[in-house]
Amino acid sequence: MTEETPGFDEQQPDVPSGATSDDAEPKTAPSAKEEGAAPAGDAAQSAGLTAQLDQARTALGERTADLQRLQAEYQNYRRRVERDRIAVKEIAIANLLTELLPVLDDIGRAREHGELVGGFKSVGESLESVAAKLGLQQFGKEGEPFDPTIHEALMHSYAPDVTETTCVAILQPGYRIGERTIRPARVAVAEPQPGAQPAKADESGSDKAAEKAEDKDSGGPEEG
Repeated sequence: MTEETPGFDEQQPDVPSGATSDDAEPKTAPSAKEEGAAPAGDAAQSAGLTAQLDQARTALGERTADLQRLQAEYQNYRRRVERDRIAVKEIAIANLLTELLPVLDDIGRAREHGELVGGFKSVGESLESVAAKLGLQQFGKEGEPFDPTIHEALMHSYAPDVTETTCVAILQPGYRIGERTIRPARVAVAEPQPGAQPAKADESGSDKAAEKAEDKDSGGPEEG
């Protein structure tokens, strides 16, 4: 049997005095895999940020397009409401003035007969002034050509001194508001006398025939 030396189990490497056990352990150099791991991680992070930025830009473009569409729809809505408001106002004014037309006709007849005097004259002129401020315009004059879009013929006759269908008398004036006609002018019209134009043509033809006959009798026009 051999005897074991007390207090000595295994031989330990010599460690210089003042050095720690960590210093005694050999250091290994970092591997190439560990060196390339850091750049690869940065690239992946950058790609993720780029993708998020693209998504944010796409979402921003969609929201901007939505806002522009809503703004256009709102502007169209405002224009439509304003147009409808004006139309409703014009219709209401036209309905009111239409009910006042018989009164205006009475005022006009009283003026023609010299009966628009005193307090009645002041009231009549005030009513006509208010109607004019609301946009009521009177039209229809004697001697103007007949227009079926604004005139209503109540009487018809023939006249030798007209060359087209003409309003020869205004029985009731017409009224309009802007471009809207609320009552056509009621008129008496006259047309050219039947046969008047052919008669003039025959007369001019006979004159030319007489001139030719005179030229023939005189030996014709002198030749140069």
